[in-house]
Amino acid sequence: MADPRGFINIARKDGGNRPIAERIDDFGEVEQTLNEVDRQQQASRCMDCGIPFCHWACPVGSKIPEWQDAVYKGDWRLASEILHSTNSFPEFTGRICPNPCEKSCVLAIHEEAVTIRENEASVVEKAFHLGYITPKIPQYRSGKKVAVVGSGPAGLSVADLLNQAGHTVTVFEKDDAIGGLLRYGIPDFKLSKKVIDRRLHVFEQEGIEFKTGTAIGEDLAGKELLTSFDAVVLTIGAMKPRDLPVEGRELEGIHFAMDFLKQQNKVNRGESFTNGERLLALGKEVLVIGGGDTGSDCVGTSNRQKAKLVTQIEILPQPPKKRAAGNPWPYWPNVQKTSSSHQEGCERKWSLNTKRFIGENGKVKQVELVEVEWSKGDNGQWIMNEKPETTHIVNAELVLLSMGFVSPVHEGLVSELELELDSRGNIRVDDGFQTSQPNVFAAGDAASGASLVVTAIAKGREAAKKVHHYLSEI
Repeated sequence: MADPRGFINIARKDGGNRPIAERIDDFGEVEQTLNEVDRQQQASRCMDCGIPFCHWACPVGSKIPEWQDAVYKGDWRLASEILHSTNSFPEFTGRICPNPCEKSCVLAIHEEAVTIRENEASVVEKAFHLGYITPKIPQYRSGKKVAVVGSGPAGLSVADLLNQAGHTVTVFEKDDAIGGLLRYGIPDFKLSKKVIDRRLHVFEQEGIEFKTGTAIGEDLAGKELLTSFDAVVLTIGAMKPRDLPVEGRELEGIHFAMDFLKQQNKVNRGESFTNGERLLALGKEVLVIGGGDTGSDCVGTSNRQKAKLVTQIEILPQPPKKRAAGNPWPYWPNVQKTSSSHQEGCERKWSLNTKRFIGENGKVKQVELVEVEWSKGDNGQWIMNEKPETTHIVNAELVLLSMGFVSPVHEGLVSELELELDSRGNIRVDDGFQTSQPNVFAAGDAASGASLVVTAIAKGREAAKKVHHYLSEI
C-alpha cells in the first residue's frame, strides 16, 4: 500500500482542463496534467483494497493498486511495466477511457475516487520521456503469417500480441492512416494523433507491417488473404450507423456524426475539401441527435467550427445527477454526464423524438420534435409514448445523427467470406473468437457490438491469445 493514510490526508485533485476561451480556438488536447509531486500524492490515495473493485471493473484488468504504489514510490519504469502487462495502449485509455475503474473505486462511495485515469496517462508520458518504452523486437519467428483487417484499438492489440509471440503480422487499413476509430473517430482535442504515431513508430520497429489505403473485399479480395496467410483476424469495427428514416431525411445538411468528425480530423491532418464537400458548422444552428459521447464530440467540434448555436437532444429521459437507489456502487453509475464539450456551450434536451425534417430549396432548415414519456409494459419492457400537444419546431441548418452503431458493415468482406452473423448482425464467433470460416477470427466491435475503446483493446488481446493457440497447433 502506498500510504496508509493518503486517502485521509490528501484530497482528490484533478488536472483540469484548459480555459474555455483558449481551447475552443484550436484542436489541441483539452485536458491538462498535474506535476510529478501532485501525481505521486494522488497515487498515495490508493488504499490497496483487499478486493480491488477498480481491477474488477476494468475491461483490461489493469493491476491498479500495484502500479499506483509504484507511482507513489517514483518507480515509473515499474509502473509502466505493470500497466503494459494488461494493456497495449495505456496512453490511449489514459486519455479517452470513461474510467469504469474510478466509478468502482471504494473512495467513489463519497465521490473522492483515486485519479486512476489521469495517473495512467502520466505514467506512460513519463515512461516515454525517460526512454523506458523502446521497441521489443521478437527474437523468434514462428514462420506463421497473420493478416489483421482493421487498425482500430482491437486490431492494434491483436497485432501487438501476435507479433510479440513471434508471428509475422500485416495490418490492413482502408483509410489513409493507421488508427481506425482512434485516428478518425475521436477528435484531436481528446486524443492528439501524435500519441498514435508515437506508438505506431514503436510497432513498426518491432516488425509489424502496415498497409493503408487497402479495403479488403474491394481493393483486395478477402479470399486472397485466406490463401496468403495462416490466419485472418477481422477487427473492422461496428461502423454501420443507426439512421433516422423520417420525412425529409434526404435534405442537404443532415449527416452521420462519424462523417462530420472524420472530415474534421482529416482537415487537421492537412487534407482540404471543396466548399461542396466541407461539412461546416460555421455560423449555423446545429442540432445533434443523440446524447452519447459521439454526440458530445460533435458538440465540441461544432463549437470549434464557430457554430451559431448548438443543441443536443436525446430520446431517453434526463438521467439523475446522483446514483439512483437501484444503481448502487460499485456498478456503473447511470447519471448525467457533462463533458468538456458541453461546458463550452450547448443546450441539452431530453425525452424528445424526431418527427420530420423541414427544408427549403433542398436544404434542412427546421426539425419537428415531440416530447415523449417512458413506461414499463407488462413484460417489463420500456415503452415510449408521445405526449399529446407537445409537438414543436426548432431551427437547424446542420443536423448530425449520433444515435450509435448497429453492426459491422456487411457489404464487401463479410459478405464475400459468407460469415455467419448473430441476431444483432455482428460477426458470430465461438469461445475461441473463430468465425464460421476455419482460419478467420473476429474481435472487438465487429464481434461484440459497439462498445468502449478499452473493451476493444481487451477483446483484441483475448483474441490474440486464442489465435496464437490456433497457430501453434496447425
